[in-house]
Amino acid sequence: MKRELEVALVLSVITLEGLAMGQKFPAVPESRRIEMLQPPGKRPVRMVLDTDTYNEIDDQFALVYALISPEVSVQAVYAAPFHNNRSSGTGDGMEKSYEEILRILAKLGKAPDGFAFRGSTNYITDLQKPERSPAALDLIERAKKSSPQDPLYVAAVGAITNVASAILIEPSIIQNIVVVWLGGNSHQWPTQREFNFMQDLKASRVIFDSGVPVVQLPCTPVVTHFATTVPEMERYVGGRGPIGDYLLTIFKDYHKDHFAWSKVLWDMTAVAWLVNDKWLPSDLVHSPIVTDNYTFSFDPARHFIRGVNFVNRDPIFRDFFTKLDKRAGAKE
Repeated sequence: MKRELEVALVLSVITLEGLAMGQKFPAVPESRRIEMLQPPGKRPVRMVLDTDTYNEIDDQFALVYALISPEVSVQAVYAAPFHNNRSSGTGDGMEKSYEEILRILAKLGKAPDGFAFRGSTNYITDLQKPERSPAALDLIERAKKSSPQDPLYVAAVGAITNVASAILIEPSIIQNIVVVWLGGNSHQWPTQREFNFMQDLKASRVIFDSGVPVVQLPCTPVVTHFATTVPEMERYVGGRGPIGDYLLTIFKDYHKDHFAWSKVLWDMTAVAWLVNDKWLPSDLVHSPIVTDNYTFSFDPARHFIRGVNFVNRDPIFRDFFTKLDKRAGAKE
């Protein structure tokens, strides 16, 4: 950590004022930001999960993984907007995600009151008028009760709308949170036309420009190999109580032809970094500049974020399968 800090301070001592947007954000000292970007030491890690839960099937696995992991303490779950062939629009996607969160919680026997919150109904269109959704307001309230020494971790696995909206509403929270975002591609990848990133370009820009401590898990080509198969799911997930059977069902239903087929469960990796960062090696890198062409530009004077560069697939799945099996055994 000491060498990382020394190098970072030499290369990057800047005051952030919402570069490229004209927005004003509190200046977070680079030394403090780098300290906050160190892997969490205190256990359990206080976190919230921001998820477009009905977008496909990986969010459900991520939510279950977080809720059955004693290394983290999930304080709240936020439904994020999305729009693809599983929704008629962003608001419908958010609502379907919220309903899916309730289904998952019911199967785990957890009450949603004061825990599950609806998020934005639209992507950000006006930086001066962010949507004051229940999710954004809850995040602000929880962040204000946190501190740089004991930050709230925000694991985000969809469009980053809710989190960016909260930052725009109350910029001071960037001093008390760490965003762990599965979004965008590797900084060496030629395009950032990745689903979570490209849905809400303004929100993505807020995250990389505001100075909030960010741990980025790039989709291509880093998290892309975090895949599993139907036989593995049948062996280690099916039969593990109502939640295990549900996860197996949605996994198998996602694709008709299972021959030589595997599925990436992207979103589990954001939770996995909080459970054990050693499974996901990372480096301090300069925050990229988000262009209107869905690419990154770079400036070595920019502040630092942490970028995951590899995913050790096997120990993460081993951990998830073991916890799921232990939970099912305890229920019998």
